[in-house]
Amino acid sequence: GRLNADNARFLLLAVLIVLYMLCGAAVFSAIELPTEREAKERWEERLENFTRRHNLSRTELRLFLREYEEASVAGIRVDDIRPRWDFTGAFYFVGTVVSTIGFGMTTPATVGGKIFLIFYGLIGCAGTILFFNLFLERLITVIAYVMKSCHERQLRRKGVLPHNGRRGSGTSEVDSLAGWKPSVYYVMLILCVASLIISCCASAMYTPIEGWSYFDSLYFCFVAFSTIGFGDLVSSQNIKYESQGLYRFGNFVFILMGVCCIYSLFNVISIIIKQSINWILKKLDCRCCHRCQRKLLRSRRNVVMPGNVRSRRNISIESDAVNESDTDGRRLSGEMISMKDFLASNKVSLAIMQKQLSETANGYPRQTSSNSKQNGFSGGVGALAIMNNRLVETSVDR
Repeated sequence: GRLNADNARFLLLAVLIVLYMLCGAAVFSAIELPTEREAKERWEERLENFTRRHNLSRTELRLFLREYEEASVAGIRVDDIRPRWDFTGAFYFVGTVVSTIGFGMTTPATVGGKIFLIFYGLIGCAGTILFFNLFLERLITVIAYVMKSCHERQLRRKGVLPHNGRRGSGTSEVDSLAGWKPSVYYVMLILCVASLIISCCASAMYTPIEGWSYFDSLYFCFVAFSTIGFGDLVSSQNIKYESQGLYRFGNFVFILMGVCCIYSLFNVISIIIKQSINWILKKLDCRCCHRCQRKLLRSRRNVVMPGNVRSRRNISIESDAVNESDTDGRRLSGEMISMKDFLASNKVSLAIMQKQLSETANGYPRQTSSNSKQNGFSGGVGALAIMNNRLVETSVDR
């Protein structure tokens, strides 16, 4: 049934993610491992030359370098940098926490700071994710309003919609505008363009001020805006900049806008991935079910049960079995409830619970539509629920 279909989609997605990770690991290992080995050989050669030139013990030198690594974790560098834990540095740190970027160049060293971070991040990250979801919802609303206005203008030019706004002969087309929603592909295109523009503008600012190459600036923008946050490149870490206040404000605005756009883009892409999985499973399900249907019909064509004649029933693709009556299930299991009845009752309970959670989260009863019933995944609460409610999920035609 529906539960089995959701499980199949979940398992297929898990398998695809694991395969994607394995392919990515193979590619990155092939690209980066030779460079890492060369760097290690160069470092060992320099270390050997330095100890020989200055007549130092290699063990003592390694202990000294290990102490410097500990100082580096605490924020001490060879070059002068901004204090990590002054108010501006701490504000930058909490921004990386609540946005889930987590560059890693600043981390709490005290027990009290680590304990406070756990509770602070728990509330801060949840609130920021809610903000991103609301931003995505309002962005889709704006896009829908603009597209609806453009469509109404086209109808007025064709004479279907009167200029005074009253309904004319094309009443059905006008009525369809009430539920006007943008396609997921339009939203993805707009978010891609917006993310690219923000990244290019931010890179043009980072390149001269931070001294990075333009490609490194673009790389930093993606790592920061996607909240991956490696920490190999971090902006606004020097002590002084030209127009320091203006630069830090611009850095904050670019990161905020970039994270909002990239986060929204990830949610839109996840909808398209979901549609692709539905399309794959639909193709597989159609082939398997046609074969199983023919086998079941052949095997049950002349079967007669004791006590009554079993009538043929249509096989449902949703349940992957022949529909049985309540009396048949109880007859096969005696006085105990059948396993099929047990699963059916649990599915109904889960559906009711999910509906109640969704209504509680949204503050009003959800209006079910044909699109939400056919999109393949349960509605749920969160970013995907917002996307399913706001977007028209166009089926993937291939």
